[in-house]
Amino acid sequence: MNFRILLPSEVFFDSEVTKVIAEAQNGSFCLLPRHVDFVSALVPGLLSLEDVNEGEVFFAVDEGILVKKGNDVMVSTRNVVRIPNLGELKGVVEEKFRILDDREKAARTASARLEADLVRRMMELSRI
Repeated sequence: MNFRILLPSEVFFDSEVTKVIAEAQNGSFCLLPRHVDFVSALVPGLLSLEDVNEGEVFFAVDEGILVKKGNDVMVSTRNVVRIPNLGELKGVVEEKFRILDDREKAARTASARLEADLVRRMMELSRI
């Protein structure tokens, strides 16, 4: 199967695989090459592949959508991290989320400053 992980800004992973294991709201599922076409909403969790060249490959994915059509399988998500091995899963995911938390804090701070500036300017205009 042709497998791709798509992020909003790039194709994160593109390879030939023989098996895909992912997690949906009602539990995990496995896709093999001759399975019926399939669409599923993914929950944050582990995505496991059997890559033709690399063997077993692991990803930690945010929520997203998986679509299998014919021989193509695509996952669209906002965040994904490739995990070298399952022993490093916790550390890699924690580091990724720490970076995201720091970015979100910076964005919230910038948004609060803009909002405060807007309110201050509106009050100045109302005095005129």
